[in-house]
Amino acid sequence: MAKKAKTDAEIAAFRESVCDAATRLFIERGPQNVTMRQIASELGVSPMTPYRYFKDKDEILAAVRAAAFNRFSEGLEAAVANAPDARSMGRSVGDAYVDFATRYPAAYQLIFTLNQPNEERYPELRAANARAQENMVDYVRRMIAAGLLEGDAQLIGYMFWATLHGIVVLDLGSGLRGMDGHTLREKIMRTLYAGMKVHPPRLDD
Repeated sequence: MAKKAKTDAEIAAFRESVCDAATRLFIERGPQNVTMRQIASELGVSPMTPYRYFKDKDEILAAVRAAAFNRFSEGLEAAVANAPDARSMGRSVGDAYVDFATRYPAAYQLIFTLNQPNEERYPELRAANARAQENMVDYVRRMIAAGLLEGDAQLIGYMFWATLHGIVVLDLGSGLRGMDGHTLREKIMRTLYAGMKVHPPRLDD
């Protein structure tokens, strides 16, 4: 008797299981040291089974990173949507950024500390990456429109992004010896806001 074809839901569930197993191995060993056979072993399936759902390891890595980028973006978008006013957006986005990195450190490392070759081959990953970049600039545009900041939105957004990333990476790696990450973030952001005026948002509300 022929095997019953899997439903779309079953296929999606197995793909997610593959990505979960691969994520653990990618973080533990580094993507370059992980094979499809190891991923299959982690799942308890035959070595060829993952190939029914993904072309190769790079496609799995791209899917893992795209999902992480989208989860990251969802958090930032919710922060902007729930901010009571433009003055609160900077703090809300910063909180969401740090919360994602703290709750999902493995995902954070895969999307922001890994340079995946041939990323252009994976439209889903490119779109997810672009979504994240847009979210790190969109709230700045809104703050500029509200008269809270002056300057180029993309440049300012990337300055904030670089600042948050640096603090997060140091904090996750226990590199902020003797310094609280929240305090450092507040002081740096106050300095940046003051340099871009017009009315720096309060960061200690």
